[in-house]
Amino acid sequence: MSHRALSWLFLALAVLGTVLPYSQFLPWFLEHGLDLRALFAELFSTRIGGFFGWDVIVSSLAVIVLVLVQGRRDEVPHRWLPIAATLAVGASSGLPLFLALRERSLEARSASARTRTAIQ
Repeated sequence: MSHRALSWLFLALAVLGTVLPYSQFLPWFLEHGLDLRALFAELFSTRIGGFFGWDVIVSSLAVIVLVLVQGRRDEVPHRWLPIAATLAVGASSGLPLFLALRERSLEARSASARTRTAIQ
């Protein structure tokens, strides 16, 4: 699959990873406002909720570390966007957004290398 196709696939997953969680969160937010105590009480009120809560928290931390380390190595531009998406939504939004940005960066470097080779 090409860098461009992968980039679009990852962007579509980032949209899904934003829309689906927010489809559940926004109605709750409209009812309760920014009541963090109630949010965490409901999130961790059952073992399965706690499972998913901790999964998202740890996965989000891993995504932020990945973006900071791998994003710098691969010279991915706009690295702050996936970090912001991860903090605002979670790993379901931030990870595919980072992967899309990374694919675009790799595509641009690949095109640049082909141009340099053609000139030589």
